[in-house]
Amino acid sequence: MTVAIDRATGKRRGERAPRPGPLRRFRHSYQKYWYAYAMITPVVVVLGVLVLYPLGYGLYLSLTDANSLNTARTIGVNEIAATYKFIGLDNYADLLWGETAYDRFWSHFIWTVSWTAACVALHYSIGLGLALLLNQKLRGRTFYRLILVLPWAVPTFVTVFGWRFMLADSGVINSALDALHLPTPLWLEDTFWQRFAAIMVNTWCGVPFMMVSLLGGLQSIDSTLYEAAEMDGATAWQRFRYVTLPGLRSVSSTVVLLGIIWTFNQFAIIFLLFGNTAPDVDILVTWAYYLGFGQQPRDYAQSAAYGILLLSILIVFTSVYRRWLNRNDPQLAI
Repeated sequence: MTVAIDRATGKRRGERAPRPGPLRRFRHSYQKYWYAYAMITPVVVVLGVLVLYPLGYGLYLSLTDANSLNTARTIGVNEIAATYKFIGLDNYADLLWGETAYDRFWSHFIWTVSWTAACVALHYSIGLGLALLLNQKLRGRTFYRLILVLPWAVPTFVTVFGWRFMLADSGVINSALDALHLPTPLWLEDTFWQRFAAIMVNTWCGVPFMMVSLLGGLQSIDSTLYEAAEMDGATAWQRFRYVTLPGLRSVSSTVVLLGIIWTFNQFAIIFLLFGNTAPDVDILVTWAYYLGFGQQPRDYAQSAAYGILLLSILIVFTSVYRRWLNRNDPQLAI
């Protein structure tokens, strides 16, 4: 066998050059794309300060026994040094398998999953129904769209405080029920009705986003598909099942994932609606806040462990969700 050799370089023809090292590749990439690096540097710095550093520090705290009594603090002119120590995974073991694990973690986890499933199901079903309605040629359609988007445009704390006043014992809702000689639930006191009220308020706040997103998806579906289905004799239900739902699949997969993540971490509604007066309605994120800031002594380590567990749960769910999308339809991969 004859091997051709380049006399100028002394290398065999067709032989690949050795791959440059990472430092050299970075230098070459920087020289070629320096403008892009300059543009993303502020974003990276902000994310590092606002996201990565708190996340890393929270992970470190979750491996200690830090609380408000043994952390560094200043009292008057006296500076007290931190005395907390590293305990490894003891906080996670205590939360997941300790003697009070059900009351402190699993009961809140079950309620968080139930709350998320109920809210997202209501968001999607009501939002889809309203989107289908607004996609029709109705008189005053623009006005209806504006009215239905208002709950999303109003700041969350204003909406929640408004609902809190209406759900009070002498509020508008109970006054109307009493005028109709119907039972008046204890919306802000009884555990069942507290949970019902939390789902109702969150549904009110979340439906407009689903409606707007699905309405955009409906308007992107080719109208000729409906015309062809109607010519083939398809009923309204068949057109909805075989044209509308498949046409909304890409939008639905995205908004459902976003809805699950937002609802799973929905702190504002439950905290503003009940404060610290409804421990049985606390989801994981509000319970973590209570441990870290709503009790004495403040348990920073356990609160940080809750935060890491929340992040882990969402990462696992998102990974499984993406794999499920890839398996069913590769084009829907997010």
